[in-house]
Amino acid sequence: MAYFAVLVAGGIALFIPGPWLASRAFHYDLTTSFLIFGALVNIHHFILDGAIWKLRDGRIASLLLNSKEKVEQAITNAGGSVVSRMRWLAGDTPGARRLQVGAAVLLLAWGTVDQVHHYLSLRSDDVTSLQRAAILDAFDSQLQMRLARKEMENGNSQQAELAWRRAMQASPSDPGPKQALLKLLLEQKRFDEALSLTEASLKYSPNDPNLLLDHGILSLQFDHRDEALKDWNQALKIDPNQNLAHLYLAHELDRGGKAQEAATHYRAFLEQISRPDGRKKRAPALIIGIVLRMADCQARSSQSDLALKSYQMAETLAAATKQPKLESVAAINQAELQAKAGKLDEALALYQKTLQLDSSNGDNSASAVDWFAYGRFLDESGFPERLAYACLLKAQAVAETTPKTPLPESVVATTSRLEKHLGPAAVSVRRNPEPLLQEAIQLRR
Repeated sequence: MAYFAVLVAGGIALFIPGPWLASRAFHYDLTTSFLIFGALVNIHHFILDGAIWKLRDGRIASLLLNSKEKVEQAITNAGGSVVSRMRWLAGDTPGARRLQVGAAVLLLAWGTVDQVHHYLSLRSDDVTSLQRAAILDAFDSQLQMRLARKEMENGNSQQAELAWRRAMQASPSDPGPKQALLKLLLEQKRFDEALSLTEASLKYSPNDPNLLLDHGILSLQFDHRDEALKDWNQALKIDPNQNLAHLYLAHELDRGGKAQEAATHYRAFLEQISRPDGRKKRAPALIIGIVLRMADCQARSSQSDLALKSYQMAETLAAATKQPKLESVAAINQAELQAKAGKLDEALALYQKTLQLDSSNGDNSASAVDWFAYGRFLDESGFPERLAYACLLKAQAVAETTPKTPLPESVVATTSRLEKHLGPAAVSVRRNPEPLLQEAIQLRR
């Protein structure tokens, strides 16, 4: 039994530092190395146990080796060699003693180093300890992640970057180090390196939707529009719940003049975030802005009915969340659509509501544009010219107080035309347009 005891003790002693040694020797991540090492030991045990139990059954032994005699002979032949070696190893000869002592010292040394590495790696608040642990085994991705986090807290971004790169080298399939390094590169505006990082990462994880989103954004940074669209479509194909991909596609398609396709993606984004499992805390202004963009795309692609409903949705959301500026934008766009559809009463009420919202907000920039839009509407819809003229004068007056608010060039031509039609009456309107403005605000058909 002595040699059996030596075998068991040696196996136990080797198992303790084994994963660390494998990580150092073969450059595997420490966690992966531990799992591989444990799996190999378990497989070895399963094979031995299975073989022993099978050979105890004479029928199975006969099937495998044709006869009990062959089984006994095989065991004797195999066992004799192994047993003789194990007996020598457990014996008292000088060579065996030296080997026993050397193996014990080596295993103890390995085990001690492994335990020191383990102890230092757990001191996550001490950057020096983490650095020393990394020297003992650089291929420990979790350790490198802790070290990078601590280096960033201390303002050492270069050391943090080095730790993240080592973590990526140790565990190429782990997205954690890649995402952390990518964030650092983007913060430092190192877009070319960030693009190279995502391209290299996609070789290991070609079906990672988040990685495809990032690669698409960076590709667009270098004007690779087609590649960006391909990445985002592929991300949606892999994971249909990637709502940000819908948003990126919508924006780029809209910019490329494909308003109808863009509106489809805006709608898909809004539908996904409205589901119970997709409701995350988002700023109301952001959601309303997206609804307005969708409505604009629908209006430009001749989907007037859908656009009107979308503007109404945006107006309702803005009113409920107290976003008066966005409510004004939604109302003015509704008014223009209603006017085009010949629904003058609805358009009139919406224009007036818009101007009241601008006044309560003190938003002179929007007020100037909206007064001009209202004056043009009154002029084109056959309302009294003096009211349209007063609105255009108001638009010009407000625009002068906000130099960064350019009015359409047509405002001058329209104002001049109305002046000629009004004749001497235009002078009195210029002197005191306020009564006419109040009449315009309360106008009904």
